[in-house]
This record gives sequence, structure tokens and C-alpha cells, in this order.
Amino acid sequence: MVFFDWDRSNLSAQAQSTIQQAAQAYKTRGSARVTATGHTDTSGSEAYNMALSLRRANTVKGALVQNGVPAQSISVVGRGEAQPLVATGDGVREPQNRRVEIVMDGQVAGVPAIFRDPAAYCKALSDKWRQFRTSQVDTREAAAIAQCEAGNYEPGIATLEKAHIDNRLPLPAPGYRWPGQPYTAPY
Repeated sequence: MVFFDWDRSNLSAQAQSTIQQAAQAYKTRGSARVTATGHTDTSGSEAYNMALSLRRANTVKGALVQNGVPAQSISVVGRGEAQPLVATGDGVREPQNRRVEIVMDGQVAGVPAIFRDPAAYCKALSDKWRQFRTSQVDTREAAAIAQCEAGNYEPGIATLEKAHIDNRLPLPAPGYRWPGQPYTAPY
């Protein structure tokens, strides 16, 4: 997934890195059907958000082409505000909803790699928790982050995944839990 700033369709350095990983996954497969699906948060009108989601998806397509993915292999879809990762009311600027999902042959591009490396997955969980936590008080989540940083990944991952799910925050690779188990959020 590639995330965007509010009302923007330009790529951050992190987004460009994600796109390079997706392009490499395409090259590793030899060929695939790639779909770039754009999304927005609920701020702005539905018509504006539909157009913005398409601009975001086309920006990602352009970057994939620059990284060696043939343009004819890439489909672009705009969903506007219709399929948020984080459910919100109308007019809410939710960063997790401003995204483009890159899918190859029906599977999220690059997802398996995150599960081969518990350190990267633990760090992704820690980073997302730090972004969304509501207080600075030391909690079991803070202890789990410390476990991840100390290389004790299994208990850190379990605690942080539970915290994300309990607080209705999307996991770093939606649809999956460690170690690569399919997961559907209950919300």
C-alpha cells in the first residue's frame, strides 16, 4: 500500500520505495496483472474524492512504469471514499484511508516478504502503534515495542497485533496476521 498526504497525489520517499518493491515483485514473477486501486478519506465531496482516487492510482501506475512494469499490465481503479480501511464519519481526514493498494494477480504485492522477516513486521506494527496511540503512559504495548527492539519478536508481535485489532487499527498488511495467516477484521 502507498499512502498519501491530505488532498495530494504526489509520492513520498516511502511510497516510492514501496512502489520499487512492487515493481521488483512483478519482475520476479516474470509477468502478472497489476491493479492499482486508489482510495481517499471522507473529507471532500464524493465526486472530488473519486477523481482524487483516480489521480492517486494513475500516479502509482506511472511510477510502476518508470520502475519497469509494462503499462499494459497495469489496471487503474478509483474507489473514492467507498472502501475505507478505518471507518469514519463524513468529513474526517483519516491518513490510513488515503492510499493506493497495489495488487498482482489478486494478491497484495509484496505481502509475503513482510512475513519472512519478523523484525520488519514487528517494526511495522510498532511504528503504526506509535502513530495511533492515545497516551504516553507505559503500557503492555510499550513493553511489546521494547521486546521487538530487543529482538524478541514473537511476544511483541502477538501483543501489538492484538492492540491493533482491539483498537480497530488496520494491520500493516491488511488481510494477514503473523506468520502469514489469512485474517479478516471483525469490523
